[in-house]
Amino acid sequence: MSEESASAAGLPSLPRRVFCNRTLNLRSMQVIGCDMDYTLVHYDTERWERRAYEYMQLTFAARGWPVTELTFQPELASLGLVIDVERGNLVKANRFGHVRNACHGTQMLDFDGWREAYGTAPIDLGESRWQFMNTLFSLSEACLYMQLVDLLDAGKLEPGISYRELYRHVRDALDTTHIEGTLKREILAEPERYVVLDEVLPQALMNLRAAGKKLLLITNSEWYYTKHLMSYAFDRFLDGRSWRDLFDIVIVQARKPSFFSGDAPAFRLVDDREHYTPHAGKLELGEVYLGGHARLVEASLGVAPDHILYIGDHIFADVLVSKDLLRWRTALIVRELEYELEQLRAFGTEQKQLDDWMHEKVLREHELSHLRMGLLHEKHARGRESSRLHQEIRGAKNQLVELDRRISELVRRSTEGKNQRWGPLMRCGNDKSHLARQIERYADIYMSRVSNLRDYTPYAYLRAPRVNLPHEVDWERG
Repeated sequence: MSEESASAAGLPSLPRRVFCNRTLNLRSMQVIGCDMDYTLVHYDTERWERRAYEYMQLTFAARGWPVTELTFQPELASLGLVIDVERGNLVKANRFGHVRNACHGTQMLDFDGWREAYGTAPIDLGESRWQFMNTLFSLSEACLYMQLVDLLDAGKLEPGISYRELYRHVRDALDTTHIEGTLKREILAEPERYVVLDEVLPQALMNLRAAGKKLLLITNSEWYYTKHLMSYAFDRFLDGRSWRDLFDIVIVQARKPSFFSGDAPAFRLVDDREHYTPHAGKLELGEVYLGGHARLVEASLGVAPDHILYIGDHIFADVLVSKDLLRWRTALIVRELEYELEQLRAFGTEQKQLDDWMHEKVLREHELSHLRMGLLHEKHARGRESSRLHQEIRGAKNQLVELDRRISELVRRSTEGKNQRWGPLMRCGNDKSHLARQIERYADIYMSRVSNLRDYTPYAYLRAPRVNLPHEVDWERG
């Protein structure tokens, strides 16, 4: 369906649509669970991550490390990349685990550089050396780590530190920033500087409730932070009601991903001073709990796993674990998708030209291969090579050189956008990125915002599109 016909049919604009990997009947979902940070509450990513970076920077400056001249550079990293803590590299892998782009420290490696480091075999991303950038909270961490790798290589840090130890120092500094709550207190003091409001979101949730769905908020954040952020982001759009009226059960400090795999006890909130009491038995509607676990949620609500939809932004802690262990239905929030779709739309005409030139390249290469084969046959048959065939081969090569020049320019322009170093999130060269494969495998649906659900209604039947196989694509082109 073209975008024009989709718009005429009432579908939202492309960046605000819901995309389906596995058919999902929203009408059959009895429970909708949601994460909070970067799911129900979206932040000004660069401002949040800049402050997280600055707090980590202060930690290292207090140790005497020469970091005061460093600055946050968000373009150094991108969601879906993987940190190689053995080599001090940041890499982008395709769906098969082949590295197709990499940088060491802040310097991008050329083709020979990343090929020498990782070869042509797929890497085992299950090894402990790989740290995934699964959420936007990873941007400050990756940026500072790559800059510290530069300092380590230049001999400006303590001797004997390995790249792996260096990553541990960065991770500890980031964890300290979050555990001490300094950044969170700053956000609560001035939420207008950090929180991006979405006036459509409360209506989307109210529609789900009106259709009989039970709504859950399951977050790793503390109650004091959750109640203030949710109130700021929602209450202004609820005509005198509170965000608490939207959710049947609220669970804070859930400790995801272990929330989905463990059996931690639950504690019920007694008052707003964050006094809790141990809770036994089923979770009660209208209450706030600390901890607990997913099986307790299922038992309390009496709902089968395949009738629960959980929505989050973290591909591992929210989506992979709940899908893999519990068989809950899953939805991933990818805010950057809006930028990528706008870029795809802007590049649409040129993409058609690129596809045509790539098809022509395949034909010219096929022709050149046969010319070379003909030259070989002629040499064996006559003992000499045909000057005519040599001339045709030179002509075919010149055509390919010109095609490559035009193609490379369009490929370069296709990667222009939010991050020119790493290109689109979902693409790795001409293939799907590792992130795209993870989304395809574990997220039943994905979208840029939870509020995108409003235009689909709670009765939508979301169908996965037919995916063409290589032989089917070739059959269509003839």
